Amino acid sequence: MTIALPADASALENGLIEIARRAGAAMMKIYDTDFEVRSKDDASPVTEADDAAEAVILPGLRALTPNVKIVSEESAAAGDIPDVNGDTDFFWLVDPLDGTKEFIKRNGEFTVNIALIAKGVPVLGVVYAPAIEKLYYGGPDGAKLIEGNGDIDDTTRAITVRDMPEDGVVVVGSRSHGDPEAMKAFLGDLAVKELRPAGSSLKLCLLAEGVADLYPRLGPTMEWDIGAGHAVLAAAGGVVENMDGTRFAYGKADFRNPFFIARSPSVPVKYQG
Repeated sequence: MTIALPADASALENGLIEIARRAGAAMMKIYDTDFEVRSKDDASPVTEADDAAEAVILPGLRALTPNVKIVSEESAAAGDIPDVNGDTDFFWLVDPLDGTKEFIKRNGEFTVNIALIAKGVPVLGVVYAPAIEKLYYGGPDGAKLIEGNGDIDDTTRAITVRDMPEDGVVVVGSRSHGDPEAMKAFLGDLAVKELRPAGSSLKLCLLAEGVADLYPRLGPTMEWDIGAGHAVLAAAGGVVENMDGTRFAYGKADFRNPFFIARSPSVPVKYQG
């Protein structure tokens, strides 16, 4: 499917990477301080770093694409939700700080997530993990990983999903959420080499990078949690699908996701439902 993007592809890529890096820098200024943790109405944690990152991202996106609506986690929690759905030509989907629990634990596995959704499909995405200096980008020309802090010593390489290893798959799961028994039941007799916990949208990026193979999400998520990682994974040749094998769509009424499967296409799964 060919998508006519709302701006020049190179301008979008460069702009997104710059915005993500600036948001990450704002988060890192708070990371090593004695920051306050608050609870939102749904009891999930939020910090001043979430707000600081959003304060960078939203004006950056408005300058980059003035006519494209933005759905952002923290703004949505405050009731600022634009009118978008699965038929909307384009909207931005933003999680300023994905993995707040990992941020609080200071384990480095938190990310900035920005995705461009076109008629329910993520077509561009950037996932930036500032503490470990990894930035993943996915778009029409494929996926890449940029390692470094944005200076001339950065290394950039193209990434793709891998074929299923003969000695078994590497399965990633949530570090802070998850149901081990449900995971065991889902995997069944699939040959598994390793179960690897990871935080935030990095789970999807590990598949895109070709160091893991399968991520069954058997718990609640929101669209902004995975949109950017989905874009990176799709650009790397991977898939995200509903548990029954149907297409995973964005722009749902409440932005809540059903359980889903992310994988390399070479990994067989038993669909449910």
